[in-house]
Amino acid sequence: MTRLPLSFQPQPRQMPIEVDGAAVARELALDVAVFRQLMDNEKITVLCERGTGEDEGTWRVSFYHDGRRARFVVDARGRMVDTAAGS
Repeated sequence: MTRLPLSFQPQPRQMPIEVDGAAVARELALDVAVFRQLMDNEKITVLCERGTGEDEGTWRVSFYHDGRRARFVVDARGRMVDTAAGS
């Protein structure tokens, strides 16, 4: 599988978190090249939420496009803890 790292920095002074863009593309039912172009054109919406309490140290990252959602829970190193795609 091709790894397409997406980097984002959810908070100032925090290390960027990487998410595998190929996994996001797959969950959104998009070809990787199409997904990449949509990201470049800012046609993919991204929501990043910081875990609190027992979820401290994790982030829920949701990607939205054309009525579809790809949601991932990752740790601070970008390792996937959970994935739950939805429409």
